[in-house]
Amino acid sequence: MLKRSARFLEELQERVFVCDGAMGTMLYAKGIPLNRCFEEMNLLLPALVKEVHEAYRKAGAEILETNTFGANPVRLATFGLREKCREINQAGVRLARQSSGGETLVAGAVGPLGVRLEPLGPCSPEQARSAFTEQIQALAEAGADLLMLETFYDLDEIREAIAAARSVCDLPLIAQITIGDDGNMPSGTPPEDFTPKLVAFGADAIGCNCSVGPKVILETIQRMAPLSPPPLTAQPNAGLPVNVAGRNIYLCSPEYIAGYVSHFLRNGVKLVGGCCGTTPEHIRAIQEAVQAVQSPRPRIGWSAVPAALEPEKLLDPIPLPERSRLAHKIASGQFVVMAEVIPSHGADPTKEIEGARYLAGAGLDAVLVRDGWQAGARMSAQVLAHLIQDRVGIETVLQYSCRDRNVVSIQSDILGAYGLGLRNLVLVTGGPSKKDNYPDATAVFDVDAIGLTKIVANLNRGLDLGGNFLGSRTSFCIAVSANPGAVNLEREIERLETKVQVGAECVVTQPVFDLEQLERFLERTRPLGIPLVAGVYPLTSLHNAEFLANELQIPIPAPLLERMKIADCGQAARTEGIRIAQEILAWLQGRVQGVLLSAPLGRYGSAVEILAALGSRDQNTMATQGIPVSDGPSRQTG
Repeated sequence: MLKRSARFLEELQERVFVCDGAMGTMLYAKGIPLNRCFEEMNLLLPALVKEVHEAYRKAGAEILETNTFGANPVRLATFGLREKCREINQAGVRLARQSSGGETLVAGAVGPLGVRLEPLGPCSPEQARSAFTEQIQALAEAGADLLMLETFYDLDEIREAIAAARSVCDLPLIAQITIGDDGNMPSGTPPEDFTPKLVAFGADAIGCNCSVGPKVILETIQRMAPLSPPPLTAQPNAGLPVNVAGRNIYLCSPEYIAGYVSHFLRNGVKLVGGCCGTTPEHIRAIQEAVQAVQSPRPRIGWSAVPAALEPEKLLDPIPLPERSRLAHKIASGQFVVMAEVIPSHGADPTKEIEGARYLAGAGLDAVLVRDGWQAGARMSAQVLAHLIQDRVGIETVLQYSCRDRNVVSIQSDILGAYGLGLRNLVLVTGGPSKKDNYPDATAVFDVDAIGLTKIVANLNRGLDLGGNFLGSRTSFCIAVSANPGAVNLEREIERLETKVQVGAECVVTQPVFDLEQLERFLERTRPLGIPLVAGVYPLTSLHNAEFLANELQIPIPAPLLERMKIADCGQAARTEGIRIAQEILAWLQGRVQGVLLSAPLGRYGSAVEILAALGSRDQNTMATQGIPVSDGPSRQTG
């Protein structure tokens, strides 16, 4: 064990280690409630704990942390488990070791006590050191290869934990603190102050874990690097949790976090992994990112991670122009025009099919079928897209959402869509509807839009999510969504960059009204070299405009709101809304690759009428078809 530990410290100076991800997140996902002591599962459900460890090892983790984060005597006492401190910690080391297969190191995980130290709390420094000593001694005696002190928010407390460790063993010691959005510790201590103190306390490596997502941790690491001779570590959360239907969901995809790995490494990070919300999929993506930056080298004392897929088991994607008629037009730089169709309530798609036929007659290039609209009982978007394409002949674009589907069903759905002849996708994360008629239904978010894009890009190369060769490939044109009016535009652009990196080939935006804002977005995203299709929405009333602006957070400039206010309601308001949309469409020509026209309340005639702004091409097409630009089939009247 001592030899393995010494070699770890030597190699930590030379290369990057990949640690595992969250244990609590995984146990919770497997049915352990939050009010239980996760560490007690080392005794009650050891097979479940080993299952998590093994999943991380197979994903490429080189260090497995024991399930002992809260296994100090103070925390255990709150569950009535004070007397089992030694037993729980030693079981934690044993389970991690059994799961390692001789390939990984075992890190004894040690978290804070859960009570404040004097003078802010009841725990004296001596009591804190005694509690840490008891836990760490048990971990060391059980054979841990190193110690991982993590998620500490009090410098005095982590000082006592380090002192306790040094008093009972000479294992390599990593000390990690947690930070807020500003990069400071919860007490307000900045990196410029806490970094020298962590170094002085005597840790072999220092860093940040938990906290927020990778962006803030990277910014903090950049402030720590000039002040830290010891190697740095980074184990971010998968973003901040979002409560969806009573369940905390972490929306940072594996690809998003992996996108920060090269930045971490350039700033001196030698150990990278994940914390809350991260899964084996995140660790697999991190390991791949590390391998892409770091040249392979022999490992001493433990085996390398599984080799990458053999080149002959990867298929090159079919060239974009050959995937569909729409893809050909996009690849050749033609201006494309699409309109949306929303699946009907119930089982009768007649009106939607007739609407699509009307749109096809107007010369549109494709019809986009929205997915999961308002989370109601509507026909499957995939089925409706197939019916429209089969019965009308116009090409369809299937919007596909991550919500309500796990990764297994996602792959089945996508493969099924390909089998039905669908070739164009717009991939979105989706979100819980505020008008959901089924409040007890649960939401599923195994991946977000970035992860979904990666899945489809893999299928286009003949691979499933696990990297297994399927024997054949799909040939989807992969589009993703973006919001030029996002409140956090930096994050929106970062996510778009990552989507492009993992396989996105086109962007479809939310409806745009603020053209100056869109122009800035176009300028920022131009280096990505990806075609952009802008959403165009004909406002129907002032109330409609205010709803979009206030409820859906779609920026609408004050002058446009004033125009809708003057028009008031009824036909005058609808006419003004179409006029505004026509002006926006005219501005978009020459600036974007195409447009997606909305048809509020199923008034497909409104979408066609907007096309007057495109000039003679569309008017002539409609005239030859004998189609009036102000009428058309509708799901609703009035």
